[in-house]
Amino acid sequence: MVLDGNLTGLKPSQIKALERIDRRRIPPDQVVTGELARFLTELSRDIRRQLGVIVDRQGLILHVLVGDDREILIPDLSRFGLGRSRLRGLRCIHTHLKGEGLSQDDLTDLALLRLDLMAAVAVGEDGLPGRIDYAHLLPDNPEGKTVEILSAPSVYDLRLDFSRFIESLESEMERRMGETFDLSDTREKAILISAGSEPRPELEDSLGELAELARTADVVVLDRVVQRTQKIHPRFLMGEGKLREVIIRALQQGATLLIFDQDLSPGQVRSIAEMTEMKVIDRTQLILDIFARRAHTLDGKVQVEVAQLKYLMPRLLGKGTAMSRLMGGIGGRGPGETKLEVDRRRIRDRLSRLEKQLENLARGRRQRRQRRIRAEVPIISIVGYTNAGKSTLLNALTQSAVFTEDLLFATLDTSTRRLRFPQEREVIITDTVGFIRKLPKSLIGAFKATLEELEDADLLLHVVDISAERFEEHIAAVERILQDLDLATLPRLLVFNKIDRLPPGETAALCRRFEAIGVSALDRDSFTPLLDELQRRFWPEEGCDEGRQGGQDSE
Repeated sequence: MVLDGNLTGLKPSQIKALERIDRRRIPPDQVVTGELARFLTELSRDIRRQLGVIVDRQGLILHVLVGDDREILIPDLSRFGLGRSRLRGLRCIHTHLKGEGLSQDDLTDLALLRLDLMAAVAVGEDGLPGRIDYAHLLPDNPEGKTVEILSAPSVYDLRLDFSRFIESLESEMERRMGETFDLSDTREKAILISAGSEPRPELEDSLGELAELARTADVVVLDRVVQRTQKIHPRFLMGEGKLREVIIRALQQGATLLIFDQDLSPGQVRSIAEMTEMKVIDRTQLILDIFARRAHTLDGKVQVEVAQLKYLMPRLLGKGTAMSRLMGGIGGRGPGETKLEVDRRRIRDRLSRLEKQLENLARGRRQRRQRRIRAEVPIISIVGYTNAGKSTLLNALTQSAVFTEDLLFATLDTSTRRLRFPQEREVIITDTVGFIRKLPKSLIGAFKATLEELEDADLLLHVVDISAERFEEHIAAVERILQDLDLATLPRLLVFNKIDRLPPGETAALCRRFEAIGVSALDRDSFTPLLDELQRRFWPEEGCDEGRQGGQDSE
């Protein structure tokens, strides 16, 4: 048993009485015994402070809590894990000096800590236990209710077989969660959250893209939350009360992960993480995770690790700074700060080695590019929004087998192939990593070496998924990134992919409006206008020829 809380001013005899509480045990079928309730209320009246106990399902008292006249503070209970029903297997029983019912703080603790039960016993004027108010969590329900509050005139009138009740509650919680997802599925279960001042449709569209990113990362999405706010909260992104509601609802649904669509500052991550034991990540961290999964070449793996370490560094520095304010000066360097200093030094050393490795890899790429330039073979680089079908188009044009999948960032590593035209003409086509709105700056920096391939291109083939609802925003996002990379002056050809998903008349009108060429990467017969345009641009004197053949792998 652990004695926690405000012990200042207590007499030694009172502290010894509190320490002896662990000798008492509650039968598994009872919420609290009359004897324990009377002991707590009499001592609570004597010291004029709220008292409480944390009890497990076997009836063992694990913590004794001493508060003030208004509240008790529940200690960290994270070492007691959550079960399949997402309950912790602990209940809190405490006293209320003024006979008041359960407070909002009591109900919030119940929901955030996933306690089996929260009970408050009123302290009578004579110190005897009075009315008992208690609350328990509810399974996920259409009404969105999270707790149910009940009461009994006194502890002695409480008729509740606790062991049978909690078994029934857990069974119903598991049944309701089983209707949403497979309980044997070990993947992360996430709630997606977006808070911002943009119009709601824009926030929802971005959240839809975040859901696709989550699917790519093999995360099960349980729910989405959108909050429009005029001002971003400096600590919690959204209002603290709203965030608590979201976390409570997420726990009720069985979520294990919160994913924010906006980038979180190190301080925001810490503040939100202090409110819940669920993992908390933002859009950048999710993309970094996807990149780490999808990078296969040495180049890609090194660049992803660089981006991850640069993302981690300020968050680690933030913790170190906070600790140094608390433990500064000679003799104040505890093992925590020492470990942080070691971690920071290791990250800096690792970054230095990786950046040297990137320089060597970049040197090799430059040599290969120089050979292509000397060969005077035209170079085409395919760019576009992620999942626009760039790799599929490359495969179809060159009859190769670059990996493709209906996922965001399915391929990260640069692929280069040759495309042959009649009369022994050929071009080199390079496929690069896809772009996305709000692409993290750390990723642009890390992949800048790979994107140097674009600088030598004679033509950028900007591939667009014409069937996407907001394809115009995708075009604008790609153009912004090209501008950031100082590539806006390179010649470009807009190619609308997936025209098979739209009516022919609509496709033709969009191609005229945007001066684009329409293709379906799944239908080689649709490539004729594209190949004709490429031949016209590179060899205008040759004219067009229908007798084209597929390419072969080059590098």
